[in-house]
Amino acid sequence: MRFCVLRNLRSFLHGMYAGIPIGLGYFAVSFAFGIQARAAGLSAVQAFLLSGTNLTSAGQFAGLAVIQSAGSLATLALTQVVINLRYCLMSCALSQKLSAETPFAHRFLMACGVTDEIFGVSISVRGYLSPYYLYGQTVVAWPGWAFGTLSGALAGNILPSSITAALGMALYGMFVAIVVPAAREDRKVLSVVFAAALLSMLFWYCPILSSISPGTRIILVTFLTAGTAAFCYPMPSAEVRHGS
Repeated sequence: MRFCVLRNLRSFLHGMYAGIPIGLGYFAVSFAFGIQARAAGLSAVQAFLLSGTNLTSAGQFAGLAVIQSAGSLATLALTQVVINLRYCLMSCALSQKLSAETPFAHRFLMACGVTDEIFGVSISVRGYLSPYYLYGQTVVAWPGWAFGTLSGALAGNILPSSITAALGMALYGMFVAIVVPAAREDRKVLSVVFAAALLSMLFWYCPILSSISPGTRIILVTFLTAGTAAFCYPMPSAEVRHGS
């Protein structure tokens, strides 16, 4: 029992360590969101609650656009479903890295903390993924996102637009930091990254495909690249990987 507690604590601390750059990046990006939320008419408290209960950058920026345009609640809900549907795919992928004995309560709580960055770090863990590792990342990432929004909302329009735009680029830097090491290690991952980039460019520049909403584009590119990769590079079952 004591060994199990120590092991979980070690996984939690490792997760917190891995979540530090995520939390810092979230603070920078959500700071810009807080400024935009204040400009859209939200109070600092409302902006803080919005980030504290969502933890989704693309969804929140899209939701803010709907609020600014006085869109209906149905439009707002549909926008969030389409944009955030990718988290279902990420959760399904992470579930394959969990031990069969992992209780439903852990699976449920882990799903609440799945984001693009947390998924990218967690999916690269070798062997089974400990729920406490993901919890460690979440307890560092969540305050970064929520309090970054609060700080931006309190700052209002003090900062110039050039600095605000620069802060918004931090999220893309995190994506690069997550993808590049894995792509350098495995050529299969590199081929999937290039395929996803080419498809994204096709959806952006093709006149017909460019009319598709950004959230739907992400889902389609994910399905096509992940499905093709799963077919071309099938992974052995868990029993074979662990020699059972």
